Amino acid sequence: MGLLARIRKEWFIIGIVLVILSAKLQPSVGVKGGPLRPEVTVAYFAVSLIFFNSGLSLRTEELTSALLHFRLHLFVQSFTLIFFPLAVWLLLRVLELTPIDQWLLKGLQTVSCMPPPVSSAVILTRAVGGNEAAAIFNSAFGSFLGIVVTPVLLLLFLGSSSSVPFSSIFSQLFMTVVVPLIVGQVCRRFLREFLERKKPPFGAVSSAVLLMIIYTTFCETFSNPNIELDPTSLLLVVLIIFCIQISFMLLTFAFSTTSGSGFSPADTVAVIFCSTHKSLTLGIPMLKIVFEGYEHLSLISVPLLIYHPSQILLGSVLVPTIRSWMTGRQKGRIPTLLRAER
Repeated sequence: MGLLARIRKEWFIIGIVLVILSAKLQPSVGVKGGPLRPEVTVAYFAVSLIFFNSGLSLRTEELTSALLHFRLHLFVQSFTLIFFPLAVWLLLRVLELTPIDQWLLKGLQTVSCMPPPVSSAVILTRAVGGNEAAAIFNSAFGSFLGIVVTPVLLLLFLGSSSSVPFSSIFSQLFMTVVVPLIVGQVCRRFLREFLERKKPPFGAVSSAVLLMIIYTTFCETFSNPNIELDPTSLLLVVLIIFCIQISFMLLTFAFSTTSGSGFSPADTVAVIFCSTHKSLTLGIPMLKIVFEGYEHLSLISVPLLIYHPSQILLGSVLVPTIRSWMTGRQKGRIPTLLRAER
């Protein structure tokens, strides 16, 4: 793959690095009261645009084929929004005894509270040849569920460091997340044929808006001289994130392949990806709302910014191994993942 092709493929990850560097060089542009006016453009218009775009792009008509697979849906949503946050909370009780930056550790907890993403889990499930309909359903349903559950989990595990009262947080979430999502779905009903024919770049639009949100978040941080990021803590958090992802992928694989699970090999593929992936697109805007005005917001956001590319990288690397395992099971053989790797 040539350099230009690689840049086109990884433009969002490159964009994250560039906007953070830009925020470091000129933080005054994206702070409150600055030229970009993030207290209005980001807090309301940018976040609303992301969720309107999600509503417009979400093919709810494709979910009906997977609707009745209750056991799979219950497992995925319970693992993602109950087991994952609790397991990380217990892990952090140990990690708090280490010298790792406490705000990065809080960021790990915010990652655990996020719903599954709409895109990456589905793409990887499709690449393996797993149950794509189940992946689509759980990603979409998890996103809707996350609108309510994720803020509650964030407030439960971390509390709100904002002066904004609880009721105001949910009213803003409703107006900037729920309403645009519903409006997007309504518009899709009338524009479905046009959208399917033209195939607008929904993902690219949301990613571009998300870069603006990330930029203004880090502008606030770099404008505060009292906040510094410890490189050692950052490296340790990267390693912890990879360990969490690998451990949870193995755990979901073990549970979904037990004799009493009732899951097919294709179901297991969807379970592995949907249960362990976390949404950056939903996560960053929610953090901006729940922790509005909090000076350590960008440090708390760092683990989520790391988790997003690492889940895609790790998932992509494991696609051939998981596909080999699934093919073997479907042909009647029972190889383990370790045999498939060989």
